Amino acid sequence: MYPEHHIIKNGHIDRCQVCNSNKLNLILDLGQQPLCDTLLTKEMLDQQETKYPLRMVWCEECSLAQIDYCVDGSVVYHPDYPYRTGITKELVEYQSGISKSLISKYNLKQGDFVVDLGSNDGTLLTGFKDHGMKVLGVEPTNIAKIANQHGVETVQKFFTLKTANEIKNKHGEASLILATNMFAHMATIGEVVSGIEILLKDDGVFVFENHYLLDVIQGGQFDTIYHEHLRTYSLKSLVKLFSYYNFTITDVERGSRYGGNIRVHITKGKNKPVSENVTAMLNLEEKSGLYKLETYMKFADRVKKAKKDFMSFIIKMKEDGKTIVANSCPGRSVTLLNYYGVNPDLIPYIAEQPTSLKLGMFLPGKHIPVVNNEILIKEQPDYVILLAWHYAESIMEQLRARGLKSTFVIPLPDLTVVEN
Repeated sequence: MYPEHHIIKNGHIDRCQVCNSNKLNLILDLGQQPLCDTLLTKEMLDQQETKYPLRMVWCEECSLAQIDYCVDGSVVYHPDYPYRTGITKELVEYQSGISKSLISKYNLKQGDFVVDLGSNDGTLLTGFKDHGMKVLGVEPTNIAKIANQHGVETVQKFFTLKTANEIKNKHGEASLILATNMFAHMATIGEVVSGIEILLKDDGVFVFENHYLLDVIQGGQFDTIYHEHLRTYSLKSLVKLFSYYNFTITDVERGSRYGGNIRVHITKGKNKPVSENVTAMLNLEEKSGLYKLETYMKFADRVKKAKKDFMSFIIKMKEDGKTIVANSCPGRSVTLLNYYGVNPDLIPYIAEQPTSLKLGMFLPGKHIPVVNNEILIKEQPDYVILLAWHYAESIMEQLRARGLKSTFVIPLPDLTVVEN
């Protein structure tokens, strides 16, 4: 069926989630942290918050980075999970590009069946549907209801072997299965990969996209580490993972999403023709030191320096009487602000776009309020910290266009101050 260790049990993890090795090295301890997408209402502020250990460890056998504590998936992906793809314009355009490129690469025809796992509000599938393909989303949270309202058929379930069989019996085999930004998240690796194997037709393709270990390490991006992200893959670790199943990694691409991502193409069946991109990326990983412990130790030092620089800057500006606020509240901001120890007396609010599901809520752990970003234009604070720093250019452009005169602060990979 699938290896027993490909179901990650809740609680402390003492072995590699991919290869089951116990050769794990602690890289970074970010302390006890709340779940990043469990935002708080005003009524919840007085209640005890649950926090869990957040530590990054690295496997020296297969070069997977992972966290060493698994929170129950039904707690992490609670029904009111507040993330919607269709809200960010860049993401909508980007996902439309994914559908076009895959339709062309795999010569997909009208009527071909395309399934998206963790399909959110159905944004990605819309591109395939518009080209005449039969589509189905699988999404465990209430956001599935939004997709169905928008005409993208979506089942509100976790993807398991059982779900895969139900879909296959009802709709037939899929030509293409997608997973953007979810394949590093699930504890049920074995269920998901075996389910994909069942649902795909022979020579069908599974394409997934996630943040990429080389970018995380080279970019000092410790804020991609949170409880949703159980794993941060190197290509080496993915080759190992799929070696347990009837699949071949046939192609791989790098992109700039999430501060640097990897898109992996996996074909059903063994010994399929492999693109030279795969060998090239494995060589690059080795050359970049991704298989050596010292690389990770340097990364940890850089993270600690970024924290020190950030806190020194904010405290000095506060002492000088400057006003400092933050903009954007992505999941990663929770890791950053909780690890740095930033309270509302240092940053009084985080501004979000008017369509955000997070407005009126409070940041887990630090209780900083999330407010409509119109306030930035009205108040013109001295400094605006960009917590979605991986989209800094487009955010600065948008806010300037709306008349914001503030100086921008980009916290990572190294603290940067951008005069307006």
